[in-house]
Amino acid sequence: MIVNDTYKTIENISEGIYKDKKSKFLSFAFPVMNEEAVKENLQKLKQTYYDANHHCFAWRLGLNDNNFRTDDNGEPSGTAGKPILGQIKSHQLTNILVVVIRYFGGIKLGTSGLIKAYKTAAADVLANASIIEKNINNFYEISFPYKSINDVMRIIKEENPEIKNQRFDIECFMQISARLSKSNELVVRLGKIDGVRVELLYSI
Repeated sequence: MIVNDTYKTIENISEGIYKDKKSKFLSFAFPVMNEEAVKENLQKLKQTYYDANHHCFAWRLGLNDNNFRTDDNGEPSGTAGKPILGQIKSHQLTNILVVVIRYFGGIKLGTSGLIKAYKTAAADVLANASIIEKNINNFYEISFPYKSINDVMRIIKEENPEIKNQRFDIECFMQISARLSKSNELVVRLGKIDGVRVELLYSI
C-alpha cells in the first residue's frame, strides 16, 4: 500500500495588500502547527491593527479535511472567511492561517464585491508565500533492556530513523522520528524483539 506522507504548507510569514473602492485589505499568511499558534497570531494582529474594521480569517490544520475554521468578523455571512478558505484549499495547503484585515473606505462593495475582494486578497498573500512540501513524521519512544541493545541498534541502523534522544543504562530509552511511510515496518520489526516497548508520542 502506498502511503501519502507529505503535505504542502508555507515556509514563513507572507504579506499582501489589495485595494477596492477605497477599502484597503491587508493580508497575512502564517505557518501554524496548532490552534494555540493560530490564537497567538490573531491576537498580535488585532493589537497591531486595532483600528481596522474587520479581521477575517481561515485556518486549516493537519490532513483531516474537516479540521478548519472560518470567521467573517462582522462581514455578511460567507463573504470573507469562506473565500479565504477556498484559496487555502485551491493551493492544497494545510497547517496555515490566512488573515485579511479590512479598512473600510466608505463605499459598500456588496456581497459579490466582498467575496471577490477577500478571495483576491487571500490569493495575493499566497502568491507572495514560499510554498514547501514537508514530510509527515511519527515520533516514538522506545524502551528496552540493555541486553537487547544490539538487536535494537541493528534495526535502527537498517531503517535509519532520526534519533532525537537516547539513554543507555540497565533500562534503555530512545526517542526517534520516522517518516509515516516507513513507520509501520520499523515498529513491527522492533516489536519482535523481546522486552522492547514502542510508544507513539505524536505525528507531525
